[in-house]
Amino acid sequence: MKATKIDKRIRRHDRVRTKISGTKDRPRLAIFRANQHIYAQLIDDSSGKTLASVSDLDPKLKGNKSEKATQVGTMIAKKAEGLSVAAVVFDRGGFKYHGRVKALADAARAAGLKF
Repeated sequence: MKATKIDKRIRRHDRVRTKISGTKDRPRLAIFRANQHIYAQLIDDSSGKTLASVSDLDPKLKGNKSEKATQVGTMIAKKAEGLSVAAVVFDRGGFKYHGRVKALADAARAAGLKF
């Protein structure tokens, strides 16, 4: 049976998740990229809780998909700052680090998150 594109991404994500996990002091910044939207969450894996989440479904966000990803990165960094979180572990979700994923990560770094 031939592996689909989604199967390959899930295998990459599982491989990465065996090595990283988030804590209360340094949560995991998990990214999910769909065809039209992008989502970001700060997750404390030790307690199994989502600390904050942001997506581009917010009607206030304008622009193309990459511009919205940049705005999501800035918003998740602001929420992290509100939670007194300065550093995170970046989880790209098995997606390649380019395009919208890179735009989100660069915006979060520019807004003050360390990873």
